[in-house]
Amino acid sequence: MGYGKWITGALGWVIGGPIGGIAGFVIGSLLDSNSNNVRSSYGGAGRADGYSPIEERNSFMVCLLVLASAVMKADGRIMKSELEYVKAFLLRNFGPDAAKEASLYLRELLKKDVDIGSVGAQVRSYMNYDSRIQLLHFLAGIAQADGIVSPEELVILRKIAAAIGISLRESEAIFAMFDNGTDAAYRILEIDRSATDEEVKRAYKKLAAQHHPDKVASLGYDVQKAAEERFKKISEAYEKIKRERGIN
Repeated sequence: MGYGKWITGALGWVIGGPIGGIAGFVIGSLLDSNSNNVRSSYGGAGRADGYSPIEERNSFMVCLLVLASAVMKADGRIMKSELEYVKAFLLRNFGPDAAKEASLYLRELLKKDVDIGSVGAQVRSYMNYDSRIQLLHFLAGIAQADGIVSPEELVILRKIAAAIGISLRESEAIFAMFDNGTDAAYRILEIDRSATDEEVKRAYKKLAAQHHPDKVASLGYDVQKAAEERFKKISEAYEKIKRERGIN
């Protein structure tokens, strides 16, 4: 089977460092006849800047798959619902051929342990904060794809959040987006229930500006659409608190 450019080329900054090592190992497993060449091409340090939108998007996708494999293995079982969640995302963003290739890539990743600390450090060095927020949101969605986020998955998600440099308050706000309770609405807005009405309004305005979908437009249509869903969750949380408090 042929492999698309998003896997074997135009990968930007992920060709170096620990993520590059993982990519080389996995692609080498898929391309036995050319494994040495593949591995050597993923060992460089990579450029520090100047990446094209395609390279940035493809780098994001490789990071998503690498960290998704760690989340999916967290509770000791690989759920079909989780695999389908990832495949559906890839299908929408890259089309059927790339989705098939990425599924094979993910299958190999699930056989390999991921050093979250070193991978997270590379992500933190090269990926902007808005993109890292979206990456964590996708990973939380994968964990919740079977209807519940297990304690083991939550431990891994929190470890990833810390490794990629997402603050505790912001990461817990993301996780709360997969909870329907009123308390979750406060966590989504990153405030306590004791916050005043004015503090609620200020928190909403701040987050609405901070998490506008246009900030991840360079990562592709589907990533931006997912960011719109997160933006919607923030608005819904605000509306829920307003109704509870009778805020006009």
